[in-house]
Amino acid sequence: MPPEMLEKVAVLGDGAWGTALAGLLAENGVSVIQWSHESDRAERMQSTRTNEEFLPGYLLPEGVTVTAEPEVFAHANVVVSAVPSQFLRGALSRMKDSLGSETPVVSVTKGLEFPSQRRPTEVITEVLGPRPLAVLSGPSHAEEVVASQPSAVVVGSEDRGLALHIQDLFSANHFRVYTSGDLVGVELGGALKNVLAIAGGLIDGLGLGDNTKAALLTRGLAEMSRLGQAMGGEAETFYGLSGVGDLIVSCISKHGRNRFVGERLGMGESLDQVMKEVSGVPEGVPTSRTIVEWAADRGLDAPICEQVDAVVREGRDPAAAVESLMTRPQTDEVAATGETDAV
Repeated sequence: MPPEMLEKVAVLGDGAWGTALAGLLAENGVSVIQWSHESDRAERMQSTRTNEEFLPGYLLPEGVTVTAEPEVFAHANVVVSAVPSQFLRGALSRMKDSLGSETPVVSVTKGLEFPSQRRPTEVITEVLGPRPLAVLSGPSHAEEVVASQPSAVVVGSEDRGLALHIQDLFSANHFRVYTSGDLVGVELGGALKNVLAIAGGLIDGLGLGDNTKAALLTRGLAEMSRLGQAMGGEAETFYGLSGVGDLIVSCISKHGRNRFVGERLGMGESLDQVMKEVSGVPEGVPTSRTIVEWAADRGLDAPICEQVDAVVREGRDPAAAVESLMTRPQTDEVAATGETDAV
């Protein structure tokens, strides 16, 4: 890309994923400004060129500038929003006066706001006003992306031109980006899988085996697809990278913070203890309550999410939660309509 055509991207957020994406973009020749909500952290990252709290050992490329000044968003051609769902509204409020009204925003947040039940792109629209939006999601742990291990994700947007532009911005030899017109489904896949990842961790913490994990992945995907379609996503999306792809990696990977939370809960630790140990924000914790309340308001079954929420929020015995799922009324795997059954 010629210097006069150099893209300017602002990354909102200083966590592991925001840092990894900032580095990826810079390696692709993009001029990147990464925003931190704390001036001390911004100065430390800028001077040391590292993010030791969330992504230790990774050296930021020269093309990344870290700052806590919201005015930097005024110069961005694209904004990447990488703030956890529970802090997103506050972060957006700090930079909204600096951002152009037509500047597109790419959300990489994998959660739902509690208690509003809003998706991240809905929060973005409420705070910043209508604008071009995209969602980038899929099985992509930051630790492996910065190590240049092959990964594949999907960008969802109702604006085909924006989806193609984001695809070009992020694509690299080790980072393959697909496109989708289903923004809602791509966004929900990233949120729903985090709740199920806690269930995957519970299985590990209880010392259960491969049969149990396979059952969770299969029935969890059915639950994800059913709820996701009810929330406005397309069925096919949940059988792609942002659905089953992210579900698999989140339930089995040592990098997954939601799986870590579930594993420690399964081993008998309290949520308070676990939250002191986990790095970053496990989005599945608040999202489990959001999903359960959303489903209950509409009379929909969400048995796995309900049991995860009972363990997380009510301190239910994880073994009792598994037993409850295993002793539900018997049913067909696939309903007569061809849809995967709710139970």
